[in-house]
Amino acid sequence: MRKSLVALGVVAVLAVIGLYSSLFIVNQTQQALVFQFGEYVRTVQDPGLKFKVPFIQNTVLYDKRVLALDPPAEQLILADQKRLVADTFMRYRIADPLRFYQAVNNEAQAASRLSDIVISALRRVLGNTTLATLLSKERTQIMVDIRNAVDHEAKNLGIAVTDVRIRRADLPVETSQSIFDRMRSEREREAREFRAQGQELAQQIRARADREKTVLVAEAQNRSQVLRGEGDGMAVKIYAESFGADPQFFAFYRSMEAYRKALSDSSTTMVLSPDSEFFRYFGTPGGTAPAPR
Repeated sequence: MRKSLVALGVVAVLAVIGLYSSLFIVNQTQQALVFQFGEYVRTVQDPGLKFKVPFIQNTVLYDKRVLALDPPAEQLILADQKRLVADTFMRYRIADPLRFYQAVNNEAQAASRLSDIVISALRRVLGNTTLATLLSKERTQIMVDIRNAVDHEAKNLGIAVTDVRIRRADLPVETSQSIFDRMRSEREREAREFRAQGQELAQQIRARADREKTVLVAEAQNRSQVLRGEGDGMAVKIYAESFGADPQFFAFYRSMEAYRKALSDSSTTMVLSPDSEFFRYFGTPGGTAPAPR
């Protein structure tokens, strides 16, 4: 009786183990491959509780979501011999799990193979592209060409490429410094040219201004001399007419002018005789010199 119970217990345990081994779960984000003694049996894409032959069949699960890969930054040479450090990223999914299993077996191996494929596609496509084209509106088409090239090679791995983008593209440090030095030299040359042009223009403006100034001053001096001559002529004429009309008044006026000029400076000392002709109008209004004392 005891042996029978032990046998039943062993059978029950084996049945539970067999039942457990015959079941496997496929999640919404997974897909499974079923193998029997290493030979492919079937692919399971639908999620849920699935059955397999216990002990002789095994399963391999793969993610069926879109996966991300960030290949290492790579230095490339463009068609115009410019060097460029390209940092890319890509998105892919396992489209054919059996081929994926046969080609790379796991995601780690797939990442290594895909990185090589991406770098190879970048070299091939960007090797025929100039830096100016890469920075223009044609950049979108270049990205499409790279994605198509990567997708074409990735199909051999059972992988469908969703997207490939250049996250960042920088010039190498030595190239950046060289370009910076060249740009600085170019700007300094342009600054020297502008400065020289400005100095030349300033000299032209200054020379023109000096010439115009000389002409204006000469014309003004000529005009002033003409006006002064006309004024002097008119003054002489007026004096002549005035003095000719009254010679006595002319003599009186000239004496007053002489007094004003001779006696305007208080520091001037004059020694004259009282009956001098100079003092003829200091006596009587008629011009008789004062009597000596």
